[in-house]
Order: sequence, then C-alpha cells, then structure tokens
Amino acid sequence: MRHSTLRQLEVFEAIARLKSFTRAAEELFLTQPTVSMQIKKLTDEIGLPLFEQVGKKIYLTDAGQELYRTCLGIFEHFSHFEMVASNMKGLKSGKLKLAVVTTAKYFTPRLLGMFCQQYPGIDISLQVTNRERVLERMADNRDDLYILGQVPKEVDAVAQAFLENPLVVLASVNHPLAQKKKITPKRITEEPFISREPGSGTRMATERFFSDKGLRLKIRMELGSNEAIKQAIIGGLGISVLSRHTLALDAPTGQLVVLDVQGFPIDRHWYYAYPSGKQLSIVAQTFLEYLQQAPQLLVDISCHYANIGHCPLLPDGNKESFCNRL
Repeated sequence: MRHSTLRQLEVFEAIARLKSFTRAAEELFLTQPTVSMQIKKLTDEIGLPLFEQVGKKIYLTDAGQELYRTCLGIFEHFSHFEMVASNMKGLKSGKLKLAVVTTAKYFTPRLLGMFCQQYPGIDISLQVTNRERVLERMADNRDDLYILGQVPKEVDAVAQAFLENPLVVLASVNHPLAQKKKITPKRITEEPFISREPGSGTRMATERFFSDKGLRLKIRMELGSNEAIKQAIIGGLGISVLSRHTLALDAPTGQLVVLDVQGFPIDRHWYYAYPSGKQLSIVAQTFLEYLQQAPQLLVDISCHYANIGHCPLLPDGNKESFCNRL
C-alpha cells in the first residue's frame, strides 16, 4: 500500500461510512467517475476486493472492514497532529471544521466572517445539512463543533446554548389572519399547514407545542427547505412555523408576516455541541469563547431594519420590538 495516496483512503472511508459511491462523491465534491477510479486504483494496489454489491446495496468485504479500521486510526492521528500544530502556532494558523443544521445557515456565515477577521490565518470548513446528517457526523467525530436547534440526545455529547432561536408563525401578507390579534392555537390548526420534514428540530418543537394542547396540525405539505416553505407561504399554499432567523433577508419584500398567535414565539435556543470526551483544539476552544459573544455580535443582523423605519414582519410594525425579541 506504499503507493496508495491519502486521497484514495479518504474516498474509501467516505464510501465505507456512507454506503454509497454517489453520496461520497457529493460529500467530497468529486465526480462519481473520479471516485470509482480512486477506488479501482486502491483495490489494485491491495490486490483484494474492498466492496461487494448485493442488489443495490454495497457492503465491505473482510479486507474492506480491516482497511476501514485502519483509515479511522490514520485520520485520528492526522487530526491529533493538526491540533498539536495549531497549539504550537498559537492561533496564527489552523483549521476549524463545523457542521450545522440548515436553519443555522442564516447566521453562521456572518459569525464565521467576523471570526476570520480576527483570526485571518484560520481556514474554515462548513457543512450545512439536515439534523439527521449532523448527528451522523457527530457520532463519527468528523468535525470540531456542531450547531443544532436541540440538545443532541441521540449522541453522547457536550452541549451548551449560546443564542436564542424563537419560532414564529408565518403567513402571507394577504392572509385573512394577517391583521388579527391574539389568534388562538386552535384557529391555527384549522389552516393548511406547511411543515419541515420528519426529524427536523423545528417540526418536533412545533408538533410538541400543539400536542401539549391536545391539538393536531392539518399538514398539507412537507418541505425540506426553509426557502421552499417561505415561497409556498407567499404562494398561498398555507402557513408555517419557522425560526425568526430565517426572515433576516425577506422583510424588505413585504410578502411575509408574523402572526400574533397566543403562546408564540416558542422559546428555543441554538446549541453548540461536540462528542463527550473529545479533546478540542485551541482553534475550537477559541471559537467556543467567541460564540459566547454571539448575541451581541448579531445585533447588526437582528436590527437590520434600522434603516427601514417600519418592520413588515410584526403586526404592529414595531422594529424595536422585533429587535428586542430576536
């Protein structure tokens, strides 16, 4: 295996973990033919088959399982070396790997931008995906830190809240309830509802809110994207519950409104997390300290209506109220 490359091992590890050539190619930003070629070269070097296909599923051979365990050990040693090197350099250079749930994409890049201004030698790797994939990555210890909307009970992890994440009821500005005050939750269940996909933290929190009141939503459509949900609301297909952070770039259009529903916003938080027992690098530790300033750092984001004069997201149009509640 002396002629095998680290890239070939990286491709192999991704396929073995994801059980898919296609998903491995997507994750590594490679074409599927390139992935297949790398595995063929690796297989030729070893002289034994690494995968076997049964129907549409692929499985590791005995040789593949041994190589997978070897890969994990190799990558763990490299990760440890990177951490030691970063510590030796102070914070002049280093790498930070983050994985965040999709809704966190509305504020994470801005936080990272400000962090990189302070530490220009830090390279950032950011993966944005759904909660299920984030938990998979955490279980495999593939990143330095993770950002989620709920404490990850599925994985033994350290988690800490660092930013408020209020959930609000959204409707089209032309919706009959747009100008109503103190709308009851029961009235909301009478409307067609557009929901995130099963497993979404937003969906779980929303369903729990109505279930605790003995109510059930009339789900008309399930969508896996906040952007798609907002477009569906604007198109008159129904109402939905989303994080208020998802509205930061939509207010000037005047096409969405936050409904005045009793019991809302649902108070939630954003959490950073990492596997229990994980030894954080000095880069990751510094970013955690930086996250503790997140509410103040995001003041400009939450108060971007300052130059508008009227906030279309709240029934009373009170921009100060919006900023304070965000």
